[in-house]
Amino acid sequence: MFTEEQIQEIENASTADALKLVAAQFPEETVFSTSLGQEDQVLTEMIASAKLPVRIFTLDTGRLFYEHYDLLEKTNARYKINIDVYFPEAPDVEAYVKSKGVNGFYESVENRKECCFIRKVKPLNRALTGAKVWITGLRSEQSDNRKDMKMIEWDEDRGLYKFNPLIRWSYDEMMDYIRQKNVPYNPLHDKGFISIGCAPCTRAIEPGEDPRAGRWWWEVSHKECGLHVHQ
Repeated sequence: MFTEEQIQEIENASTADALKLVAAQFPEETVFSTSLGQEDQVLTEMIASAKLPVRIFTLDTGRLFYEHYDLLEKTNARYKINIDVYFPEAPDVEAYVKSKGVNGFYESVENRKECCFIRKVKPLNRALTGAKVWITGLRSEQSDNRKDMKMIEWDEDRGLYKFNPLIRWSYDEMMDYIRQKNVPYNPLHDKGFISIGCAPCTRAIEPGEDPRAGRWWWEVSHKECGLHVHQ
């Protein structure tokens, strides 16, 4: 467990140093889930460059953009790492498609959340088995659900610490870091895809739109997939 003093030290440290402190406290039991978004690419660069004992994994929903797979290969090659890939369970996907259809997630919020649960939440829970710290690339600017999140919080549902080292970073700070370190990122970001998820559920946003407007754009609200919502 982290003491209050340790949490305070982590929150006051630079992002790179905070990652080192957390990894040192729970070596081999700290994991990082990357969607290969720009925030996550920043953290991958920090973790890989410092050779921290952090296992990096990603979720392959089976409905991702080609650019995602290309970036995965480039990231592994660039940092000489091997990001673990977790897939949804085939029987779950088969049952969903049989009952709801291949694109049944367009028909209702309930259908969409069920698809996200099968393709994202269940694989995530499997990937987090045995972990004591889960590192994420969340930023408070991304959505209303994230604006009040702390840098370190206890995830009661999963029984581990959730560590959000970029929670206070602005979009401009993130982009400055990417340029300074020449961090590889998905070219779709330069085409208006600020937040990238599954291909059928993501579109480019228009100037002035909320960054999350391109996710599940046919829905009025509920702009979360369930990964970062308490179960």
